[in-house]
Amino acid sequence: MITDTASKRWLIVLGTVIMQMGLGTIYTWSLFNAHLVSTFGFELSSVSITFSITSFALAFATLFAGKLQDRFGLRRLTAASGILLGLGLMLSSQASSLPMFYLLAGVVVGYADGTAYITSLSNLMKWFPKHKGLISGVSVGAYGTGSLIFKYINGSLIESAGVSNAFLYWGLMVMLMILLGSLLIREAPVAAPAVTAAGNRASSASGAALLPKDYTVKEMLRTKEAYLLFVIFFTACMSGLYLIGIVKDIGVQLAGMDVATAANAVAMIAIFNTAGRLILGALSDRVSRTKLISITLAVTAVAMFTLSYATLSYGLFFACVAAIAFCFGGNITVFPAIVSDFFGLKNHSKNYGIIYQGFGIGALSGSFIAAFLGGFKPTFNIIGLLCILACILAVSLKPPVARAAKAKGMSLKPSRHTA
Repeated sequence: MITDTASKRWLIVLGTVIMQMGLGTIYTWSLFNAHLVSTFGFELSSVSITFSITSFALAFATLFAGKLQDRFGLRRLTAASGILLGLGLMLSSQASSLPMFYLLAGVVVGYADGTAYITSLSNLMKWFPKHKGLISGVSVGAYGTGSLIFKYINGSLIESAGVSNAFLYWGLMVMLMILLGSLLIREAPVAAPAVTAAGNRASSASGAALLPKDYTVKEMLRTKEAYLLFVIFFTACMSGLYLIGIVKDIGVQLAGMDVATAANAVAMIAIFNTAGRLILGALSDRVSRTKLISITLAVTAVAMFTLSYATLSYGLFFACVAAIAFCFGGNITVFPAIVSDFFGLKNHSKNYGIIYQGFGIGALSGSFIAAFLGGFKPTFNIIGLLCILACILAVSLKPPVARAAKAKGMSLKPSRHTA
């Protein structure tokens, strides 16, 4: 029985990894921009909006994914998401106008991606409650690895088959990957509440254990911690997503690189982003997660100010890019575990869906700030200052169950994850 359960869990890991790799391929969108411009005569700035729409739809979908899972079940929901995502890409091969790309490659693909992403991630964490950081790193790392692998696959398809046909083949491959993954996964059984941030180590003055709490969405939204986590997550996402969108231009304009050399930063972001997901995810099971986040935010702030004020050599430029990408990947990975530490695993996909709106808003905010302020450097300064603020918030943040116990005069021994 133990062997059967263990093998089942690792099949679920495999299925989730395959699925997440397929979902992560949407981060190859930048490969299509220039080719869509040359093929259809669009403005580059107009084409690039498509991915912002995709990111926003992805985040918006996470608000409803948990309820859809309750109604249809995880396997049917993720399979349907895979079919919808694949069809969105395949139909994009027939699109010839910007509104059609916005609808198909933006809204449809983003919504399907976000639905499968958050439900499969939350489910896998429920199967491994004692290793949430590590397992989140595996899942989210697979998402990043998918974008890295398909950077070469989609690039080759565009060159050999043309940009429109590339959408067709891309959609077919992604659909098959997600459908295969959905066949391997199983929904985690409903279990007793897991030990959360305060954990069963927390005890009252009389020695009675303080039971952890699985918050509903409404209960979570009554806590100040939910809003503070949103601010921190929004800042972490904006810093990474803004850099990803303009890194080649920074290399050319601020570091004096030629276009080919600056393009290497794109591959560097993918590598360090994935490394951050795997390394910091595993590390977060051993140290305080909120303190780990505070360190990544401090490092990001330093890198942002360096990009703004320093004379950028090639080495300094690539070091800043690597640091921001590594920290961004780690933050994206550690946050699902923090949300479960604070608010429990039972309603994780719904609760994390609320916090995850910081991703969608962060995807749009960096570009809006840059357009308002008129350049890279002032935007780096604003993001750097926000990172410092978020760092301070993360250092002082405690789970609501620990705060409530403290208010009642209970003596708590904090968990290493959120202490």
